[in-house]
Amino acid sequence: TCRVGAGPAASGSQGSPGAAPRRSEVRFPAAALTLRATPLVRRRGRLGHPSAEPRVGESGASEQLSQVPVPLTAAPETRARAAVPDVGQGRELDSYILRDPSGSRPYLGSGSNSHVPSYCDPAEPEVGPDTVAAMEQCASVEREVDKVLQKFLTYGQHCEQSLEELLHYVGQLRAELASAALQGTPLSATLSLVMSQCCRKIKDTVQKLASDHKDIHSSVSRVGKAIDRNFDSEICGVVSDTVWDSREKQQQILQMAILEHLYQQGMLSVAEELCQESTLNVDLDFKQPFLELNRILEALHEQDLGPALEWAVSHRQRLLELNSSLEFKLHRLHFIRLLAGGPEKQLEALSYARHFQPFARLHQREIQVMMGSLVYLRLGLEKSPYCHLLDNSHWAEICETFTRDACSLLGLSVESPLSVSFASGCVALPVLMNIKAVIEQRQCTGVWSHKDELPIEIELGMKCWYHSVFACPILRQQTSDSNPPIKLICGHVISRDALNKLINGG
Repeated sequence: TCRVGAGPAASGSQGSPGAAPRRSEVRFPAAALTLRATPLVRRRGRLGHPSAEPRVGESGASEQLSQVPVPLTAAPETRARAAVPDVGQGRELDSYILRDPSGSRPYLGSGSNSHVPSYCDPAEPEVGPDTVAAMEQCASVEREVDKVLQKFLTYGQHCEQSLEELLHYVGQLRAELASAALQGTPLSATLSLVMSQCCRKIKDTVQKLASDHKDIHSSVSRVGKAIDRNFDSEICGVVSDTVWDSREKQQQILQMAILEHLYQQGMLSVAEELCQESTLNVDLDFKQPFLELNRILEALHEQDLGPALEWAVSHRQRLLELNSSLEFKLHRLHFIRLLAGGPEKQLEALSYARHFQPFARLHQREIQVMMGSLVYLRLGLEKSPYCHLLDNSHWAEICETFTRDACSLLGLSVESPLSVSFASGCVALPVLMNIKAVIEQRQCTGVWSHKDELPIEIELGMKCWYHSVFACPILRQQTSDSNPPIKLICGHVISRDALNKLINGG
């Protein structure tokens, strides 16, 4: 079987090649499929005679289709379509292969009730009035939060200064009392008066700090009122109860998403505590990749390259298949550390340079720079043209590179599914709230009845581009796990339900 639509991309740039799919997989029961249909702008009339139109799956189809000019802008009703001839008849159908030539583009709820997005205009969508209103609401709340933070800062500085002055005053009084005790003289009236003033000053300072703290409480409460005033707190009606088969399944999926997020963030002890309290049965195979990655990342944060180098060498072949430069960057960073050791490490650095030999073809320029830095080693690299090699940003870069390539290799997403879902929800929620209000106002029924799709499409942005979307050219329906795409012998792709109807003569 082959798959269309890998799981969340395991590299910094979503959907990089080599990422092992983990979620939302659509399997083809037929042989491997290569779908190379280039989106076209539908014009009035036909794109050409059926006999002259290349078929999807035939040799040269993509090259011929790409010759049709696509304008940079199109009317709102213009839709990107692919010319897919009907099975056995060779006529064009209004099939929707929702695929961007530069990569897959997911749309939340892009199902049978949705409009097909156009890829003719690569620019971002214009900011509408709803977006402007939402931004103003966020800005209003943000202003209240800034006021509270400023008050906290001022209060903290004032509190620290008052306590320091008070401690200094009490310290002087203690020194005077200790001096009087050493002399064996009784407590004078002056010292008694000073002690009374000190106690009064301590009491006044504490009361003043407590009063200032109460003023901050009122500012914090204004933030809550601003949130209630600018945002709708009733959002439960946006999601239908039919989305989940049962509440137990809903709870289990949510707990697993939280657990994976905790493992991915390195909060291993918290994740283990969640497993115990929620009685989740998690296999060791699920934990092992996260444990290994966190162990190596902790070592990198402590500037220990050993575990990362060992991991990169053991996975060298698979990293090369991903066109990864992780191993070279690790060797380069180790070489730079030797250079930072001064002339005493020069021979060791020259000896270590043999590790660059396998990377000479792809990283020749960088190797030349490192070799050239040896000339200034005795004078000091800090004052040489190669001082940039000692920049601490290389450590942050190697941590990012390791995380991206290791996740890609192990079939994990760089960002946890919980983070991606939360970010997607923040984008989609305002639109869904408006749709819900319109549906209730116009008393529309049956518009929002499907649990696996939404009444409109919501673009989530490039960061959430993970999967390609395929709609059957015959039934005009988006394929799903229960109705997967099927590749025919002739090279066309249709849904399984359409194939069954064709077989049964329906």
